[in-house]
Amino acid sequence: MNSHAPHIRPVIRQLDEATANRIAAGEVVERPASAVKELVENALDAGATRVEICIEEGGKRLIRVTDDGCGMTPQDLPLALSRHATSKIDGSDLLAITSFGFRGEALASLGAVGRLTITSRAPGEEGAVIAVTGGRMTPPRPAAANRGSVVELRDLFFATPARLKFLRTERAETQAVAEVVRRLAMAEPYVGFCLSADGREIFRADAEQGELFGALTTRLTRIMGPEFIDNALPIDAERDGLALTGFAALPTYSRGAAVAQHLFVNGRPVRDKLLTGALRAGYMDVMAASRYPAVVLFLNCDPQLVDVNVHPAKAEVRFRDPQAARGLIVSALRHAMAQAGHRASTTVGAATLRAFQPEPAPTRAPAAWRPETPSAPAIRAALDLQAPEAGFAETPSARYEPVQDDTAAAPVATGEAPLGAARAQVHENYIIAQTLDGLVIVDQHAAHERLVYERLKAQAEANGIAAQALLIPEIVELAETDAARLLSVADDMAALGLVIEPFGGGAIAVREVPALLARLDASALIRDILDDLADQGSSDRLRARIDAVLSSMACHGSVRSGRRMTAEEMNALLREMERTPKSGQCNHGRPTWVKLHLNDIERLFGRRD
Repeated sequence: MNSHAPHIRPVIRQLDEATANRIAAGEVVERPASAVKELVENALDAGATRVEICIEEGGKRLIRVTDDGCGMTPQDLPLALSRHATSKIDGSDLLAITSFGFRGEALASLGAVGRLTITSRAPGEEGAVIAVTGGRMTPPRPAAANRGSVVELRDLFFATPARLKFLRTERAETQAVAEVVRRLAMAEPYVGFCLSADGREIFRADAEQGELFGALTTRLTRIMGPEFIDNALPIDAERDGLALTGFAALPTYSRGAAVAQHLFVNGRPVRDKLLTGALRAGYMDVMAASRYPAVVLFLNCDPQLVDVNVHPAKAEVRFRDPQAARGLIVSALRHAMAQAGHRASTTVGAATLRAFQPEPAPTRAPAAWRPETPSAPAIRAALDLQAPEAGFAETPSARYEPVQDDTAAAPVATGEAPLGAARAQVHENYIIAQTLDGLVIVDQHAAHERLVYERLKAQAEANGIAAQALLIPEIVELAETDAARLLSVADDMAALGLVIEPFGGGAIAVREVPALLARLDASALIRDILDDLADQGSSDRLRARIDAVLSSMACHGSVRSGRRMTAEEMNALLREMERTPKSGQCNHGRPTWVKLHLNDIERLFGRRD
């Protein structure tokens, strides 16, 4: 028996307007931050150049949004509080949407679950105020008002008290509101924003001036901090009617969670699985598995190419050609990182300087303690300093083999090259190089590992991935829909050495596998790829497996820690790093070098204030 079936025939009835609005509010208004998002987006759609937001008790007691937009007339106010009433669209084309809002649900939903008051004045019109409490509306009445609108929402969810139990602490709700305002401020650099919580200003961003890219850079510096801009790569790419702009941080400037990933589609902040999957693919072989990139990316296209009417919250979108959007992001990120060459984040050097800071000395030394002056040999042994002279004894570990280049091992004067001239090798692993304005410390094994890895990838790209035919093809039984989905990308997989064919029904025959993956479990890989296709519409799993093998080969074929290098070898390594894409980080996402500026070193020794 169906547990959901009633014992008697149910009666179909029309829900009243108040109940319908409260149900709609459950989708549109999940928490105070949702209400702030809807109200601020309304202000932006009204052409506001300044938006002020005030909240109390995390937005549970009060949310007030004031703007200087076009305002509303007394005749508009009752209609604005009706469900599915909007000035954003006329209903003729649901894909031609250029505004934030268009569903006409937000104000009616807020009025159904709280005490809502709107005071507004349009140019050349009298000001008016209207109120709605728990779905009950009062007629508009005259009121003194500046141009624009003031929307006050008090006692959120008083009409649905059960929803209050699911809200978090005031601090958490305030942080969520601040995050919403910051994201909208990124999308609109020419609009000023001010957020106050319980009478205290917690965020402010004045309207920027100048051309768009400069205004966006200044706005992001205010919101994300100067460190982000200093360590970010500018992105500007276009393909198939899609344009991608913004900033993507270097792999060595990463975060422990996805809190610094901000994605916008036609100016709308979104959280979309397709786009976040493209971020992972773009940073696939330059970032550690537990780290997340920091990005602010704006994807713009004709509104006809994207559907924003997927969910009432409008945080998800659907592209007409999802693979075009994904491919643009992946290729733009990889191109930007390749162009960055050996560059690494400045925060690595700052962290190194902090590590050099001495620990606080004890206030009083023990009575029995006496300082001893170490001898010169003891100091040299402690430092294990190796001068860059030729003739060191070779160890069984791998030698450094520079690429064929006449300038690879040529003498380099200090300051002539970005990574400077090698001066010493410390602890048989770290190369010390002198630059014009400081010094560079290079992890020789990590750096050479990246160089070898990039060589192997270039060779595989040029010659193709060698495939090995199976003596007995492996048959994988799948559902017919899964088999069809997999066969649709058969050509892409064949380019990577995995050759599949239909075998009748839902069965797939694996004929060839990449020669690099000698112990491949083809069935498990096929099912993993299917999971990716179902979740993201594409899969980089096979590419990642091959890259992992190449990375392992590079690790075993690179200069090992503990091997002494000659001056020529060290300088050749530095020059090749300067020419090689992504050499600022090793295959595991760790930095390969750090730079210490001379001014900072002098401060360590008290030579500078």
